[in-house]
Amino acid sequence: MSASAKTEPKLIFRLQFEPEGRIGRGKIQLLAHIRETGSISAGGRAMDMSYRRAWLLVDEMNRLFRRPVVESQRGGKQGGGAVVTPFGEALIAHYHAMEAKARAALAEDIGWIVDNLAD
Repeated sequence: MSASAKTEPKLIFRLQFEPEGRIGRGKIQLLAHIRETGSISAGGRAMDMSYRRAWLLVDEMNRLFRRPVVESQRGGKQGGGAVVTPFGEALIAHYHAMEAKARAALAEDIGWIVDNLAD
């Protein structure tokens, strides 16, 4: 195993809701791209994702919560677009905060595991 692989393990943080639904790094990343581009389509393209896949993920998130995370805007010169709602912005911030807390809380244990990986 290379030294870089030993020093940079990936902690993947995801919340799973029963009976179905989850929020993880990919959906949060999609929201950030939508925020940057003002478009579900462009946000999906930034992740090499089809518009349909991006739209389905946004729809899943909008149905998962009481308030929408993304709202579509119709018409206009640009042909509409999408905006991440204040709730969506808060979701992004809370997810990143939880991810950072998990990384900090587990750093010692992750370090121990990394130190014990085979060379």
